[in-house]
Amino acid sequence: MLEGKDLLEKAKLLSKKSEDEIAKGCGYVGPSGRVLRKSFYRALIEAKGYKTGNGRQGKNGSKASRGRQIEFKTKVHGNGNLLIGHAYTKKLGLEPGQEFKIDLKKESKIIYLIPLN
Repeated sequence: MLEGKDLLEKAKLLSKKSEDEIAKGCGYVGPSGRVLRKSFYRALIEAKGYKTGNGRQGKNGSKASRGRQIEFKTKVHGNGNLLIGHAYTKKLGLEPGQEFKIDLKKESKIIYLIPLN
């Protein structure tokens, strides 16, 4: 993700394109391919020399964390899918394409993912 002067120069070069295309061209794309608009706009504002209030303070004076926090819980969606998000796979060091055997313990409703490689 570009920042500062590099961001301003690249955004200016792409100024004839849509906002999403400019953000993508400057590297503001998440792992799923989603455009990170808020991060892009915040970086643009900071590149122009304005403070964004990015350093929110928590209760004890420490910086508050940004984004969603890992809660180690999920739910079954209406279509029956059970999603394990990016934060969890990243924490375990799992890579795209890695395969697992699913082992179910029906009595206790426990699901085990066993790596195949």
